Amino acid sequence: MLSARAAVDMLLGHRMVRRRGAEVAAEAGLRGARASAALEGRAVALADVRAGGVGDPVVQGALRVSAELGPLAETWPQAPRQVLARLHALVAAESVEPERLGRPRTGGEEVDDPLELGPAPEPAVVSTRLHTLMELLTKPSEAPALVVGAVVHGELLALRPFGTGDGIVARAAERVVLIARGLDPKALVAPEVGHAEHQEGYVRALRGYVAGTSTGVAGWVRHCADAITVAARDSLAVCEALQRG
Repeated sequence: MLSARAAVDMLLGHRMVRRRGAEVAAEAGLRGARASAALEGRAVALADVRAGGVGDPVVQGALRVSAELGPLAETWPQAPRQVLARLHALVAAESVEPERLGRPRTGGEEVDDPLELGPAPEPAVVSTRLHTLMELLTKPSEAPALVVGAVVHGELLALRPFGTGDGIVARAAERVVLIARGLDPKALVAPEVGHAEHQEGYVRALRGYVAGTSTGVAGWVRHCADAITVAARDSLAVCEALQRG
């Protein structure tokens, strides 16, 4: 976790962040959206995403989410459930009926499983665990942002509360936590990039979290820390490219 914090701090101290931070954040958003869509099985070229030439609804949903991370991070500390509903509405706007947007599944719906995690919990279990998670998130806590983000990400994918688009929602929620809790206040780091770069490790660690053992949870948190380190270095490379002109 210390190496992840150090990597983010190095990025935040770069001169191009001070001069052109908005551009770095925008590029991180594009890279994060592309990576998150790739983890859903929608791999597209970054150049195509940057040019706006990808009409795939999953990619478009990831891009819509990326564009709203800042405002959602402001709402998150007081109303995380509201933010999750908004994330799902953004992700699934072209994929599900309007009345299902932002609403947890109630039973009978198919549950997407692009990461092959296995059967999702029943809606009653989802409701209980989601309620517990929301209560924890709205209480004062000294837990590091990285750990909280990892738990939110892992829990949402373990539960798959909406049945569709849950992966993009979960990864976006991790980013929102990192922004809201001050680890990445300028939204410069896209952990999705790290998760996608080490996709096999991502899935393996996530399965460990879903299993619920202490070893599995610890391994998942370590993976998320590594993903943040990779993402911070990726954004640092963007800064260096901007500096070179």
